[in-house]
Amino acid sequence: MERKLNIAIAAGGDSAEEVISMKTAQTVYDHLDRGKFEVVMVKMRFGEWKALIDENEYEINKNDFSFEHKGEKFQFDYVFIAIHGTPGEDGKLQAYFDLLDIPYSSPDHIGSTLTFNKWYCSTLLNQMGYHVAQSHYIRRGESIDEDAIIEKLGLPCFVKPCSSGSSFGISKVKAKEALFSAISEAFEYDHEIMIEGFLPGKEVTCGVYKSKDEIRALPITQIIPNGEFFDYAAKYEGDSQEITPARITEEQTSEVQRIAKEIYKKLNLRGIVRIDFMLNENTPYIIEVNAVPGLSAESLVPQQVRAAKIPMNQFFTDIIEATKK
Repeated sequence: MERKLNIAIAAGGDSAEEVISMKTAQTVYDHLDRGKFEVVMVKMRFGEWKALIDENEYEINKNDFSFEHKGEKFQFDYVFIAIHGTPGEDGKLQAYFDLLDIPYSSPDHIGSTLTFNKWYCSTLLNQMGYHVAQSHYIRRGESIDEDAIIEKLGLPCFVKPCSSGSSFGISKVKAKEALFSAISEAFEYDHEIMIEGFLPGKEVTCGVYKSKDEIRALPITQIIPNGEFFDYAAKYEGDSQEITPARITEEQTSEVQRIAKEIYKKLNLRGIVRIDFMLNENTPYIIEVNAVPGLSAESLVPQQVRAAKIPMNQFFTDIIEATKK
């Protein structure tokens, strides 16, 4: 009988997204096939890494990512990264696990770093010929010319931290008087921000993953926020309509899925990735690439998995099988 793989679910993280990470981790924990995997939750928070077993905590040895349990060394074969934000989504953990030669579920450290920074990712995708919103980049300490920004991008516009998720620090700015305070708020989450021009249209998102040797696009979700945009309340507190499959044409569906799979391949991504789009006058504009998307019960990818009629345990098994090499 083949030995079960020892799977760590990396949860928590050092950012404001810790709460969301724990929900994602719990979904993964609940659905991993216990016939194939020995599963241990590992809470990582500001340098304190603990394996959680039966309400007991065991210190992780960072030299080899192991821990002592009942007098024996427990070594992990694989890590399912469920940390949104640093250090699980920005490439830090990926580089660490590469050094230890432990496979994991997300894109590698280059892909993670690139997609985590909205400005760098958008700039690269634009150079590769994809449609993205017009944007302006500012580092903390640089002078800010509000008139020039508005002349370039128009109003309304969106102010975003470059490296933050779950819509933390994002503002929709409708008037010049509100721009400076929105910029100040974004700088509370990151040392570099981007300001994007507004794109009218339908907001949609598509999960992409590799199953065996095939890149698969999940059914598309259409997002209709009750507020100004798809903010934290819309994402996690039910303040939006999320329609799967999206109410768009077959041609639009095929084009969004084609682009999503193409980007997944060109950026050498791995595991489950979610790519957000705005359909503007029938043209898909890429909003963001999420290398470690939320997997909580209320998150978008699980909705898409259910719409595809894929059992969640099979979905996670497919991801592990495709990334454990």
